[in-house]
Amino acid sequence: MKKVFLILSILFFLLGCILVYQNINYNDKKLHVVICNVGQGDAIFIRAPGGSDILIDGGPDDSVLACLGRHMPFWDKTLEIMILTHSHADHLTGLIDVAKRYAVLVFGAEKIANPSNSYKELIKQLEQNHTQQKFLYQDDKFITKDGVNLKTLWPTQEWVDQNALPGGNSNENGLSVIEMLSYKNFKALFTGDAQASDIGKIESRLGVIDLLKVPHHGSKTGLTEEVLGILNPKIAVISAGAKNKYGHPTAFILNLLKSKDIKTLRTDEAGDIEIISNGKSFLIKN
Repeated sequence: MKKVFLILSILFFLLGCILVYQNINYNDKKLHVVICNVGQGDAIFIRAPGGSDILIDGGPDDSVLACLGRHMPFWDKTLEIMILTHSHADHLTGLIDVAKRYAVLVFGAEKIANPSNSYKELIKQLEQNHTQQKFLYQDDKFITKDGVNLKTLWPTQEWVDQNALPGGNSNENGLSVIEMLSYKNFKALFTGDAQASDIGKIESRLGVIDLLKVPHHGSKTGLTEEVLGILNPKIAVISAGAKNKYGHPTAFILNLLKSKDIKTLRTDEAGDIEIISNGKSFLIKN
């Protein structure tokens, strides 16, 4: 009996140590932005200083679950906000697995004219979970209690109405949701698979940022010298799969970033890339 009590005491002590460690590790009152290594796709996890969890895109498979497991406390199974930038499989598929395992309070996405079966499956799962859903248009905002502001810069509702064609072949990349995150003096731009021409439509809303998630995995059409000159990011992160068949990131984009002396990190080389900020400065952890 004494032996059982001793074993239980040790187990409870170890569990307590794990809980204390995780609480200190995950609740440091700083902003964490993680570009998840999900192969050839996008998934961005954001943990606000007060503990709110945000996920932008989910990658091509269930790899996003491992990323969430690495960067969230094991007892936290709630995402306050989940955003789908557009419905291509390399951004959407993993969200289905997330919706099955996490409580999602709010889901935001572009208005999709021709929903795929995967998108329908995602929406069905969210409806079963009673998740609040909304289409995202320019100037929509999510603001957490600790002051993290996530603002939609693109698309406009007018652009969606004109270009999301039911029964047609709308350019989903051109409708990709672009989000600007602001926390005190720290700014990050999340671009989905937007093209430089789309980003050019919102030049007046842009400015110097700290972090750029490079559009469309480093596709040649994602950035121009003019757009990069406006943003002038301190760090650029490219989410791409190792030896992917598309040749992402392209030499054009890598050379463009290099010519501007912008520190560039890639998930196919570094794995998960985490940026931690107190709102004034930031550091890179990967």
